Amino acid sequence: MLDRFNRRIEYLRISVTDRCNLRCRYCMPESGVKLLPHDKILSFEEILSVVRAAVKMGINKIRLTGGEPLVRQDIVELVAMLADVDRIGDYAMTTNGIFLEEFAAPLAKAGLHRVNVSLDALNPQRYRWITRGGDVRRVLAGIEAAKSAGLVPVKLNCVVERSPDEPDAKEVAAFAKAKGLDVRFIRRMNLETGQFWQVHGGTGGDCKLCNRLRLSSDGLLRPCLFTDLVFNVRELGPQEAIRRAVEAKPESGRNSKTSTFYGIGG
Repeated sequence: MLDRFNRRIEYLRISVTDRCNLRCRYCMPESGVKLLPHDKILSFEEILSVVRAAVKMGINKIRLTGGEPLVRQDIVELVAMLADVDRIGDYAMTTNGIFLEEFAAPLAKAGLHRVNVSLDALNPQRYRWITRGGDVRRVLAGIEAAKSAGLVPVKLNCVVERSPDEPDAKEVAAFAKAKGLDVRFIRRMNLETGQFWQVHGGTGGDCKLCNRLRLSSDGLLRPCLFTDLVFNVRELGPQEAIRRAVEAKPESGRNSKTSTFYGIGG
């Protein structure tokens, strides 16, 4: 699929839940957020129907996000269902890694190709502060489990205030180099004001290369992270929602008053 600006749209990010086991300071209030009612969340069958339609229309890269995707009940079952869809060339998941040690082998067996793991600090106290209670040792164990299970290449996502030269980011970079991992540094963004930057080590944030659509856990398809345009896959049907989202994809992001990182997976 080509959009109005001749970009080939081939990447679909799917938020499978708005729930998360952490409360990262740049993503979610300490008290948490009002969660969506169960009947508002897309079922596995609905997600599968969107993926089937998307692949037929040219999507070949799928990423599962959250919230935290590993808190979704029976997530391995969903992974297996989507793995059976032909012509998915890149099938990944972004996770905070807390539950990855337990899930890595089952995810690989179910057909997932690889994982991105959020890691903003290596120092246990710093990580606990950033995530409001997370245990970095569990994340590191999860990374090792992912490598052992063959969910490679394992990529690290590290959120920074301004640059990769910050102390926490340097430690993460050194860790990634020692372990043979890829790392991407993501400067904190602001959806409301439209502040965003290109991901260091990746193509995210480079609008002229953007090839993605985003599906929220309640079935709203977004052509851009920084827009309030949404297309409801339940109301329109997957194929029509995808078609409209591609047609409406803006040349560049502006801002969003209704989007949240925890709701659409960043």
